[in-house]
Amino acid sequence: MLARWATGNSREKLVIQLARFATVKLSLIALLLLAIVACSGNEELELPPGANSSEFELYQEAQRYLRNKNFELAVQALQLLESRYPFGRYAEQAQLELIYAHYNNFEREAAIEAADRFIRLHPQHPSVDYAYYMKGLSAYTQNEGLFDRFLSTDVTERDTSYAREAFAEFAQLLARFPDSPYAADAKVRMIHLRNLMARSEINIANYYFRRGAYLAATNRGRYVVENFPQTPAVADGLAVMVQGYTLLGLDDLAQNSLDVLVLNYPNHPSVDSSGNFITDYTFDGARQRWMNKMSFGLLDRREAPSFDNRPPDSSY
Repeated sequence: MLARWATGNSREKLVIQLARFATVKLSLIALLLLAIVACSGNEELELPPGANSSEFELYQEAQRYLRNKNFELAVQALQLLESRYPFGRYAEQAQLELIYAHYNNFEREAAIEAADRFIRLHPQHPSVDYAYYMKGLSAYTQNEGLFDRFLSTDVTERDTSYAREAFAEFAQLLARFPDSPYAADAKVRMIHLRNLMARSEINIANYYFRRGAYLAATNRGRYVVENFPQTPAVADGLAVMVQGYTLLGLDDLAQNSLDVLVLNYPNHPSVDSSGNFITDYTFDGARQRWMNKMSFGLLDRREAPSFDNRPPDSSY
């Protein structure tokens, strides 16, 4: 009887010990899960604790944000790294990556400023060509709107000052670093920018035609021909010159421009099979529109000449 009681007592102790062990194990698992959830759900900047956080730890934190494409926190971490360790081991690399983080956080002007600063501080750095490239790329995409990915818009009808800035930056990159790994991409983008700027000039010429500013329109066409050769807009530029000189009564200049147009673009919509310029607007016709001017455009209204002969699938 005593033996049976002792055996039963041991079993009860064993059960109690197992229950305690299971409780501790479950508690540890719960704490581990809470720690994981807290880390994964934290959206604020996480820095190594304490004022003596090492440069390496802070740099690794910035790298984690970059890998996770959390560029806003990456910018904060990189800026903090540079402010704490301006002469540290990772200072220059942090300045380069700050350009990248600003760009991907859609802070184009901040990216340009960061690139300018890096070029000024480290003109002989092995990766300074990257800073020049990012300056051009930031200007290149500076005018992109939120809805451009979803709506079809004519970018040539917008302000093209950003395009000129980007073109100048890419040109500087090619002049300084012709063998840069970014040179090929810069050349392709420069071709696109030249085409875009040329088409923009034609749009401005069409506007001047609508305003009756024939000399200004003609000058825009000539500017395209002289400054943007080998762009698709040159044909329309020549047509603008023919039309503008015709409306100004400068028949010799109009004929010279027409000869060049027919020779290089015989299939242009403004030229017929006999090589004549197709137009309803002549010097005499322009002078006879006095009724339109006297009535402030209410009488004798007709469409102004316009030249936009882009293929349906082309932006320029």
